[in-house]
Amino acid sequence: MRPLQISAETAVKLAEKLNVPLEQLMHMPQHILMKKLMELAQESKETEETKGGDEK
Repeated sequence: MRPLQISAETAVKLAEKLNVPLEQLMHMPQHILMKKLMELAQESKETEETKGGDEK
């Protein structure tokens, strides 16, 4: 399995957001990375909805 084809900057940012070591991120299978990104997006969406609902 080859490492992900992403830039170093993107890899560092993703590793921080997903809370995984950089080396583990680079060797993570693409389908697992996509699943984690979808989970992160869902959490972000829920957080925005919660913040938006409080202001009304």
